[in-house]
Amino acid sequence: MTTTAFIPPAGKDILGHPRGLWYLVFAEAWERFSYYGMQALLVLYLTQYLLLPEHVGAVAGFEQFKGAVAAAYGWLSQAFGIGDGSNELATPIATAAAITGVYSAGVYATPMIGGWIADRFLGRTTTVALGALFMVAGHFLMAFDVAFVAAIACLFIGVGLFKGNIASQVGELYGPSDLRRTTAYQTFLLGVQVAVIVAPIVTGFLGEKIAWHYGFGAAGVGMAIALVVYLGGRKYLPPEQPRGRAAAGAPKDKLTGRDWATMAVLVAMLPILAATAIGNQEIFNAYLLWGEQNYNLVFFGQTMPTSWLVSLDAIISTVTVGAALLFWTWWGKRWKEPDEIIKLAAGAVIAAGAPLILAFASASHTATGQPVSLAWGLGFHIVNDVGFAMIFPVGLALFSRAAPRQVGGLFIGIYYLHLFICNLATGKVAGMIETMDGFSFWAMHAAVITAGALALVVFAVLFNKLLAPKAADAAPAATEAAPA
Repeated sequence: MTTTAFIPPAGKDILGHPRGLWYLVFAEAWERFSYYGMQALLVLYLTQYLLLPEHVGAVAGFEQFKGAVAAAYGWLSQAFGIGDGSNELATPIATAAAITGVYSAGVYATPMIGGWIADRFLGRTTTVALGALFMVAGHFLMAFDVAFVAAIACLFIGVGLFKGNIASQVGELYGPSDLRRTTAYQTFLLGVQVAVIVAPIVTGFLGEKIAWHYGFGAAGVGMAIALVVYLGGRKYLPPEQPRGRAAAGAPKDKLTGRDWATMAVLVAMLPILAATAIGNQEIFNAYLLWGEQNYNLVFFGQTMPTSWLVSLDAIISTVTVGAALLFWTWWGKRWKEPDEIIKLAAGAVIAAGAPLILAFASASHTATGQPVSLAWGLGFHIVNDVGFAMIFPVGLALFSRAAPRQVGGLFIGIYYLHLFICNLATGKVAGMIETMDGFSFWAMHAAVITAGALALVVFAVLFNKLLAPKAADAAPAATEAAPA
């Protein structure tokens, strides 16, 4: 059957964009406030409070949950040769790192399921609203020790239903040839960046300085605001597309042999991209534990909450993403821009230098016994974020352009799986911070990223012709990329 023609939602434009965009931007910003506010606290909350003997016994279903996490990481150890797979969660720090890794990984895998549910059964608006309800419940359940496992389950389900679908609705506000779509996604990403900066400051202060549950409660309030904003803008959101049997009956173009080869190469790149991201994703896990123990966080007689390091990274990453955009715009006016895979390799080489800064900071700390100056941390974040600015958005652009248009939306979801893989690995590797000295721990991260960079160079040599832009790629892409 034929699909219905695009009909712009009702309502006057605001700042040149449909009114619905602004509801989506603010709803997503508040959802990301709740997500990053909670993530900035999680590993610290686990090690300093919940996993202490006097608290962990009160958590309903915790031993079963811990057993499932341990089984997952036991398999990971055996599959990839990380450790011997025995006694996986022997200490609170190892347990906290693993739980944080599983949570961080899961939120990048479940949106694929949420997209399928929306496409086949519920539609995007209902699915997003249901996801928001689950997340509100999850964040408020975090305020009760006994409900921790139930809270994590609600957050898994909620993010899966919410994340990908609200981003897709942004693109659906615009017709196929509407050039405003790109700036709409940039505005959407800006809202996310503001949330990443603000959330750890608010929840970190409340959680670390007053009480952990106040921090999680603030995240819950943010999610409740997101739900109210989203529901308030329902009439301005794009109309639902055909789903279920109606969508399945629509004619589809067949995939060619080249299409299948391209998809195979893109999927094969996922573990390589995961390797290049491990230094960045560690910021939410072992880096916070290391920073708490090693940085001098005292300013004017007051100790800065460790979780504020996440806000510091967000501020710097906002600048570096803009700087990278300006750099490649300047470069493109003078010379031919490198292909995406070359940019990815260059970004990985830069990113590998970031953990090396922490390695040398650790060596200095060991030699002098003095706390590590935050100047080392500033250097780490700048180098890491320059590298990440040349990896994450460039990889997203590669997948959205190179993937066959028939499966373009699916491959945007597949691209995020590299962060799923990375966060699983990070959860395992972060537990090693107890048994390795700081220099070796961070040098190991640099080595993994360097290996990823070398693998990207090999892929560039072998598959650049397959991944290079084709003449048809000059037309606007049918799918849009969503920010993290």
